Amino acid sequence: MKRTDKFYLILCLLSSGLAMLTLASWAAEQGSGFDLDEITGQIVGVGDYRKALVQAAAAGIGLIAAIILSNIDYRSLVKVWPFHVVFTWGLVLPTLVIRNVTIGPLTIGYNAGDTDNYSWYKLAGFTFQPTELAKISFILTFAMHLNNVRHRINEPKELGKLLLHLLVPMGIIHIQGDDGTALIYGFIGCCMMFAAGLSWKYIVSALAAGISAVAIAFGFFSDKVGKSYQWYRILAVIDPENTSGWAPSEEVWKNIIYQQQKGEIAIGAGGIFGNGLFDGTYYNVPNAHNDFIFCWIGNAMGFVGCVLVLGILFTLIIKTFVVGARSEDLLGSYICAGIGGALLAQITVNVGMNLRVLPVIGVTLPFYSAGGSSVLMLYICVGLVLSVYMHNKKKLFS
Repeated sequence: MKRTDKFYLILCLLSSGLAMLTLASWAAEQGSGFDLDEITGQIVGVGDYRKALVQAAAAGIGLIAAIILSNIDYRSLVKVWPFHVVFTWGLVLPTLVIRNVTIGPLTIGYNAGDTDNYSWYKLAGFTFQPTELAKISFILTFAMHLNNVRHRINEPKELGKLLLHLLVPMGIIHIQGDDGTALIYGFIGCCMMFAAGLSWKYIVSALAAGISAVAIAFGFFSDKVGKSYQWYRILAVIDPENTSGWAPSEEVWKNIIYQQQKGEIAIGAGGIFGNGLFDGTYYNVPNAHNDFIFCWIGNAMGFVGCVLVLGILFTLIIKTFVVGARSEDLLGSYICAGIGGALLAQITVNVGMNLRVLPVIGVTLPFYSAGGSSVLMLYICVGLVLSVYMHNKKKLFS
């Protein structure tokens, strides 16, 4: 504890504390939050408060894991890459072909939401998404790859290998049906390559190609690109009133815009200081404990609460990048760039979804969205950043 970055840990614990308070507030609004006996009215279970309790337990276990991991040299974790690659992707790959198959208490390829995403495992009531664990393995292996090529990153041959390293996991996750997570992987890879010195000519070319592809898709192939809910969600952000007739029916249009419309109203209903955490009138938003937790924060704590939450999160991101910038080797810098990029991408996309400026793609808000496994994986990332901090004494403590 003497050698670790205490301020970084405090930021994480503060976020977890606010998350538990927010989820408890949401649970209380659902009724009493507890499960009640229909006849006696007595409490018979924790009910919706379970989400806050799971979040607290995951944060506690995650904190211990982060402290243990911070004492392990991150270079050692990179060296054993075959073990964590085989383990993590060995969990991911079965979900490509196995969907909702139950073996005893375990369900493989579990669909945790009303989408085409079957990337989860369910065990005794708990769900786990292996791509979150694989994300950590990807950051470590991609950092190693970048460290190996170093000054050769802008050579077409080496850049091609790096893009293959990035696109393969993105393709696997896309096949699973989890395009939100695939996009986060892409952003992580771009951040790490930028930190490694990727030439601006490639960055500008990629942006131009991406913008052109989207424009062509909308201009000439909008009726062929897809009529799935993902495509509708993109169109709903661009044309929320359906003036162009993108929705085949009024029912489809209302179903697509319903959640974001309610979320936008909920944030506005909170005003400057909110309606209070446990004693107020709230605007109901579907899935407010998960992807739309930011709407609940705005509703309950208002503009001030939103600024507080985002201020803490973005301070954490800045600290992550600073630790990477002060690393005595490039490997540590790349790891921190990947973790900082993951946090930045998730926060930006999630808040954009809640404000109705980005389509809903199933990306959670770090620390705040309900889910024990995601919190645990987040604290493992925290442990990696602290490992870089603690094993670079030369510059940090000189």
